[in-house]
Amino acid sequence: MSGERVRRLRHSAEVAAPAEVVYALLADAVRRPLYSAGVVHVERMDAEGDRERLRVWEHAGGRVRCSLWARVAHPGELRIEFWRLRGEAPIASMAGQWSVSKAAGGHGCVVSVVHEFTVAAGSHGAEAARAALAAGDNARSALRSVRRIAEDRGGSRQRVLRFQESLRIEGPGEVVYDFLYRAGDWAGRVPQVRHVELSEVSPGIQAVDYRLRLPDHTVRATRSLRLCFPHAGRIVYKTTTPWAPVAAHTGEWSVLPDEHGVRVIAEHTVLLDEHAAPPDGAYAIGGQESTEPPGTDTAPPQESAYAPPGRSATHVLAGVADLSGRQEPAPGLMPGPGLGSGSDLGSETGRGSETGRGQGRSADSPAGPRSMPRPAPKDGRGRTVRGSAGQGQGRGHRPVPEDGGVGGPEDGGMGERVRDAIGQTSRAILEQAARHAESAVQALPRR
Repeated sequence: MSGERVRRLRHSAEVAAPAEVVYALLADAVRRPLYSAGVVHVERMDAEGDRERLRVWEHAGGRVRCSLWARVAHPGELRIEFWRLRGEAPIASMAGQWSVSKAAGGHGCVVSVVHEFTVAAGSHGAEAARAALAAGDNARSALRSVRRIAEDRGGSRQRVLRFQESLRIEGPGEVVYDFLYRAGDWAGRVPQVRHVELSEVSPGIQAVDYRLRLPDHTVRATRSLRLCFPHAGRIVYKTTTPWAPVAAHTGEWSVLPDEHGVRVIAEHTVLLDEHAAPPDGAYAIGGQESTEPPGTDTAPPQESAYAPPGRSATHVLAGVADLSGRQEPAPGLMPGPGLGSGSDLGSETGRGSETGRGQGRSADSPAGPRSMPRPAPKDGRGRTVRGSAGQGQGRGHRPVPEDGGVGGPEDGGMGERVRDAIGQTSRAILEQAARHAESAVQALPRR
């Protein structure tokens, strides 16, 4: 930043929680989407010791933006340095530090965030003022989030549920991935999806509006933002309008090839606010609700904005040979605040992720449907494929509980009902993907 005027902002807040708890929230970057409304997804590009590089997707003002950040953690000092790896006008550079210290009197702590940035040459004073205002707003929002999460954690108000559905499919991965990608076609195919509208913000970045039928027969409107990584066989998403008692819901569809087909995994992570549960224990509260009379027609399937009308699974198979030799385009990074910029931040555990989610898997940027990886004996992602063995055609349902389990007497079974409502839709989508692949194979010309 030498030779340029450095602007410095500092914001602090007192938190009624141990300093170590607050630091743990700040240190676990990968799980930040659970606690920050504006963060869609975080990928750890690489890490060595206490250093890491991160790719962060955030949404604001109707846009999904991506930025690159580096961080160095100093756990012994309860502080984290950060800096953005690529500037974007009007900000030429951005760096700063999170720090946590014990409050006077030994009760709680004080968390502070400092931002230091320079303005790009030729930028007007008004642009610099807007940048400073945005950084300040983000910092205050981040501090509110940290305080809420840390204090609620101490009172056991919130806990994380992790669970997944999996299905072994003997069919081409390209077709299975295409079905998952074309969520706009799910209405009329997936019983729980009553209506869906899909818009593609840019190739591979999708906004999907659903009307879903829940197990209690109510119909709820919700929206998800999805990032599609075809070469990795992944679609990650975040529900931006969850229903109480779900405070946040993130997930990932993974298509993992092997010698004879693919295993498809629907992975879910849910932040559950147990104090938001209704008195009668029903899951479906808040949001938009309607009751459909018998015989109500579903909306016709919507075409993806990326895929031309009439594109079928057979067309996908026919195009695999042409696509397999193409390279994924270089990541088209858009300006946006990152983990150090002061957006809402929080997590449940210490630095890192217990499953390694996002680590070393950011080679391809979101893009439209392309060829799947060639079948391999292993998934190549260093992750154990979990699922209950010996259940029919490879179907598996495995809860991976955190902080007290999936559901039980302590929450009146709320966690179990939330898991069942989400899992029911996932299972239906997996089964339809299997049928889709089977139909595509049958439609191919006999040789």
